[in-house]
Formats: sequence, C-alpha cells, structure tokens
Amino acid sequence: MHFLPFFPSQTVLLGLILLPFRAICIALILLLAWLFAAIVTFCHPGRGSVPLMGWKRRVTQCALQCLGRVMFFLMGFKVEVKGKIAGPLEAPILVAAPHSSFFDGIVCIIAGLPSIVSRLENLSAPVFGTILRSLQPVLVSRLDPDSRRNTINEITKRATSGGQWPQVLIFPEGTCTNRSCLITFKQGAFIPGVPVQPVLLRYPNKLVSRTFSFFKELCVMTFCQLLTRVEVEFLPVHVPTEEEKKDPTLFATRVRNIMAMALNVPVTDHTFEDCRLMISAGQLTLPMEAGLVEFTKISKKLNLKWDPIRDQLDTFAAIANASKGGRIGMEEFAEYLKLPVSDVLKELFLLFDRNGDGTIDFREYVIGLSVLCNPANTEETIQMAFKLFDVDDDGSITEEEFACILRSSLGVPDLDVSQLFKEMDTDNSGKITYNEFKDFAFKHPEYAKLFTTYLELQRCELQTLDEEDYQTSEDTYSQSKTSVSEKTPIARNKVGPESNDEDISSTSDKKDD
Repeated sequence: MHFLPFFPSQTVLLGLILLPFRAICIALILLLAWLFAAIVTFCHPGRGSVPLMGWKRRVTQCALQCLGRVMFFLMGFKVEVKGKIAGPLEAPILVAAPHSSFFDGIVCIIAGLPSIVSRLENLSAPVFGTILRSLQPVLVSRLDPDSRRNTINEITKRATSGGQWPQVLIFPEGTCTNRSCLITFKQGAFIPGVPVQPVLLRYPNKLVSRTFSFFKELCVMTFCQLLTRVEVEFLPVHVPTEEEKKDPTLFATRVRNIMAMALNVPVTDHTFEDCRLMISAGQLTLPMEAGLVEFTKISKKLNLKWDPIRDQLDTFAAIANASKGGRIGMEEFAEYLKLPVSDVLKELFLLFDRNGDGTIDFREYVIGLSVLCNPANTEETIQMAFKLFDVDDDGSITEEEFACILRSSLGVPDLDVSQLFKEMDTDNSGKITYNEFKDFAFKHPEYAKLFTTYLELQRCELQTLDEEDYQTSEDTYSQSKTSVSEKTPIARNKVGPESNDEDISSTSDKKDD
C-alpha cells in the first residue's frame, strides 16, 4: 500500500482521530458481515462442494458486497473503476495483477464477490473463516500431496459449469511484488483453457509506496491516511486460441504481456519461487536479490526441484556471509573447502564463475553444482578417489595418507588437512572408511569436481610431456640420420647411435656382394 515511511505531524494528528474511529467501524462491519455469512452458510457443505443457489447467493452478493464497499470507504479508499466487468459466461476467470498487498482484495468487492483461491486453514479463523466460506473459495491444502492437481480440477470444474458457480478470481503472480514489473504468471488460471478477463490494479498516490509490510503496520499506516486512491481497470476479455488452449504457458505469457503493456511496466522471468528465495536470502542475512535465480527457467533446463535449491541457499549463505556483497570470492571458496588457493582450485572456481567477474553468485552456484559437480560425483569417481588416497590398500585412509596425496596434488607441501580430515572421520577412529568417504562426497559434491579437475589437469600435463618427448625423439632421429648420412653416404639402410669403420666396411662388402 501507499504511506509515508515515518510519522509526520499531520499523520499523527489524523491517526489520533481516524485510527480509533475506523477500527471501531470496521469491527462492527465485520461482525455484521459474519452474521449474514453465517446465515447463508448454515447447513451448507463445509468444503463448498455445492454452489450457493437462490436467495443464499443473492444475500451474499448484495449484503456482503454492500458491506464491503462501506468498509473500504470508511478505511479511506477512493476507488475508480475503468472498463466493463464481464459476466460468468463471458469470462469465467478473472486474473488480477500486480498483486502487492492484502488490500488488493478490493477487486473482489468491485467484481461482485467472485470465488477466490485460499488455504484450507483459513476457514478455521474466527469471523473471517465464516465470511470466507460464504465466498465459496477454491481451497488449497498444504498437507495434501495432490493439492495442486485437485485445485486445478476444481478451477476447471467451476470455469466450465456454465454459470452455476461464481467467477473465479486469481492473482496469477502467486505472491506480492512491488508493482515495478510483472513476474511469471502461474498456469492455474490458464490450464482450463477458458476466456479470462485481465484486471489491473493501480495506486496513483503521491506518498511513498511500501508493499512488503507486516499486517499490523500496513493497517495502522493506511488508517492514518486521509485518502488512498485505487484504480481498478477491467480489460477486454481474452479468448484463447486453439494454440493457447493446448499450451497454458503460452496463454499465460500472452495475457501477461497484454497487462504489462496496459500498465506500462516490464515483464520478468522471475517467479513466486524466486520471491520465496529472496525472502529466505534476507533471513540468512544475504542481500535479497541474491535469491533471484530465475527458478522456473533453470528448474526446467536442469530438472531441479524447490527443496534442493532451498538447501543449497543455506550452504551458499554459509560461504558468502564472509563477503558483504552476497557473492563468493576465491578466498571464501577456498576457506569453505578448507583448502589453500592452488591452480586446481582456481580452475574449479573459473568453472563456477560463468560470467568471469571473479565472484560466484547464487545462480552460478546452483548451475555449477548441477552441471559440474553432481555429474562428476559418481560411485566410480568416488571409488577411484578412495583408491588414490588409500596408499597401502588396507581399506581405510589415515591422516598421513590423506595429507600426502593432497599436498602432492595441490602442490602445497605444508598443507594442514587436520580440520578437513576430522570432518570426514565421523566416528573419530583416526581413519576414514569408504562409507565415510562416500557420505562426505555426496554431501559435498564440490570435492568430486575438484578431484576430476585435478585428474584432467594431470592428463593434460602428461599429454604435453608426451608430445614434448615425441618431438624431442623426432628431432634426435632427424639429427642422427643427417649425421650418419653425411659420414656414410653409401650405407643408407642402417641408422644406429654409433658408427665405426668395421660397420661401414661390412655394409659396403654386403652391398658389393
């Protein structure tokens, strides 16, 4: 919503008068709305499996819509409506954007109380739960593993009911944003393949906007303002083509582009999951923008799921917190791996640093783990590495063996590996078993790529040496051949490291014979 980020004298004076007055009026209106909602939902199926019909629907649409308008008026909202609202048969689904706060629910009042998508737990809230039930929401359960599929089926059933159910209002962004752009739309509103009506929300106020505020803070600051202007614009109904019906992503993208053009704002490929990652990044004391990874794009290309990426953010934060910019530098990378900076480590770092700016952001980190480390972290690679460290082939690795190989491979003769060894030696036996080695490798895939990178560098070095040796042999052969030819022009069929008179004469005799 729109309010000043501080309490100027005018806001304080208005708040002393308006805040208590508006709070009392809103409480009375909510109680009255609860009474009407309780009447229409009495003896009605709790999950809303049957639509409200007859006088119950009329009471809901007339009484609750009227009370809702009065409530927003008393809260200081001045609403300007543009465009024409389409009926349920013309547009069964309404898609509203941008979504910036819970006050965006004013669209529900203006549009005639369509059904909304809500969590099942909200029905148990006092007062609000009963009012919500009267709106016949599409319920989502976090505990149901099939919740997403069931929600889509319910939206489709209502959208194709021929007007038996109210319209369905959906905020396709799936989360609150700062209204500076439109993020990727979720496909739920577009999978049914029915006509949708885009609805735009604008707050043309002169005061500073802050949309990511807590409920209490937002209510108090809004109630202290004399007036809050809101524009609700209903765009023409978008009827999907046959191509859009078959491809919900294309359908959602085209509707988003139409809305962005009308709002004169750009679009971005960031999604609801990116917003969740941004919030998580902020909680981990990282810059919020560190969580922007274009989740939908990389998850499709790399077949990634939400939970692993969220876990990787914790690891990334543990590494990057040492730097103020929310990025991993070479020093932080080496410190996390408990290894000194070496050529092998630099090579691995460059593989992660896709844009070559000398740092690794969270997106590069996720892609690096998926493309570089995880494929290298195979059972075969782990077995090969274990055999390399197990010098005496007794089925375990001592700290001396571990240190010897690491010092040799990294070229650091005074390398201290005690901390890394203790982390791998989970049972504190003084030796690393294969299972301990494998468990550590699966939890830290960076080491697998570090090992394969070392092997690749060794192969390249050996190949270079072989080529140099081969070239040296060729040069030696050429020089020897030239020398022998100059000394013995007759004996061209024999080349040796040494030539003497006996050899020459013998050869000459044979040729003469």
